[in-house]
Amino acid sequence: MHIYFASPLFSEMELAFNRQLVEQIRSRFPQVEVFLPQEQGQINDKNAYADSKMIAKLDTAAVLKSDLLIAILDGQIIDPGVASEIGVAYQAGIPILALYSDSRQQGADNPQKLSALKTVAESQFSYVNLYTVGLVKLNGQVLSSSSQLLEVLETYISH
Repeated sequence: MHIYFASPLFSEMELAFNRQLVEQIRSRFPQVEVFLPQEQGQINDKNAYADSKMIAKLDTAAVLKSDLLIAILDGQIIDPGVASEIGVAYQAGIPILALYSDSRQQGADNPQKLSALKTVAESQFSYVNLYTVGLVKLNGQVLSSSSQLLEVLETYISH
């Protein structure tokens, strides 16, 4: 099985998180190949040069070669590259598992948080682009923790 790991990769925090979660996947499922874009030096060495067409061709080919796409939705907004990769996977019929671990999802039954929704600019909850999430849900699922992602991933790999 080939997995494409779609995630932002521009800060130390993002790079470390990606590396750590992919290491867990590789350790737990050694029979799986994981394509992690930050490991692709020919296009993601930020000291070197890769133009938009080089990046688009390499990443699109890797998505289309995959049997499953894992997409990290965390951040202020879904990373535009991740959203594009989700679109490619959806159109190709490739299953998608997305991680959205934003802690502001908690407290969905808290009456004060719900009441605050009636006041402009006082939402206590996070927002994620519903079109992109819809593409994921039409061909996969959104999970709220890395541990949950790893558990569900096992069902995809064992089939």
